[in-house]
Amino acid sequence: MSLTPEKLVDLVVEAAEDKKAMNLIALNLQGVSLITDYFVICHGNSETQVQAIATEIRKKAEQNGGRVRGLEGMDTARWILVDLGDVIVHVFHREDREYYNIERLWSDAKVVERV
Repeated sequence: MSLTPEKLVDLVVEAAEDKKAMNLIALNLQGVSLITDYFVICHGNSETQVQAIATEIRKKAEQNGGRVRGLEGMDTARWILVDLGDVIVHVFHREDREYYNIERLWSDAKVVERV
């Protein structure tokens, strides 16, 4: 069974929810960007929670056949980027998410509705 980008988004969202990620949003970037197919954006309220969310996402992805191509920001835990190829995850500290507001930069992307 192949891990499609859509299944990977579901796994990432589930992993983030398991660690109580806040204001979780998935954006479909197909046709909008050549970087990746999806962004998943969320935040935690402390550095410890931000690290826990990113760690859980990495673990769940790898357990299900996903490959982590890059992981940036774990040391400061203010903005962690998890590059899963077709899905890029941004896990912010609440304050940094409010400051950078990257959802606004990708306002052309469609929000993924989960069933």
